[in-house]
Amino acid sequence: MSSGNVETEVKIRVTDPVELPERLGHVGFTLRAKRQFESNSLYDTSDYKLRRAGTLLRLRQFGERSVITWKGPSEQSPFKTRPELETLVDSLDTMRQIFERLGYIQTFRYEKFRTEYVETGNPENGVLTIDETPIGTFLELEGPGNWIGRSAQKLGFSEKDYILSSYGTLYQEDCERRGVQPTNMVFASHP
Repeated sequence: MSSGNVETEVKIRVTDPVELPERLGHVGFTLRAKRQFESNSLYDTSDYKLRRAGTLLRLRQFGERSVITWKGPSEQSPFKTRPELETLVDSLDTMRQIFERLGYIQTFRYEKFRTEYVETGNPENGVLTIDETPIGTFLELEGPGNWIGRSAQKLGFSEKDYILSSYGTLYQEDCERRGVQPTNMVFASHP
């Protein structure tokens, strides 16, 4: 986990997730972390002070690990870039209680299954993830902008395929399209 840095990323909607792992191998990506369930909770004040400032406070649990993340306002063009601080937390439940006592409430929850890949021979360049969400499958590329562009191109994507929106925004748009009231982006059930 990083103590502080700048996150640069894009998402790309995947229309054929079944063939994607094989394609990744063909263009030089290696599995780094097997498919794992991830639960994320966003926190804010009751008047959405953090959201209005373009910031985010998140608790994430995956496997036995829990992480707290703060993200600052983003700059977009052609990638989504924003300051990010994150660290492991020992107890997710205790961290939730601390948030509540500080006046933060859970405002949105989202789930996904995430599989991570790195470039064979150059794992420090960036991370490619496959995120399976209740609203579809997304490829996420996170790393330096030139690496993102080169990796996307190797996979047959271009800037027109880049999505810079958060999962919360994508979920809201999906609910509007389907004419349903947004709640949380969670699976009906998961293994």
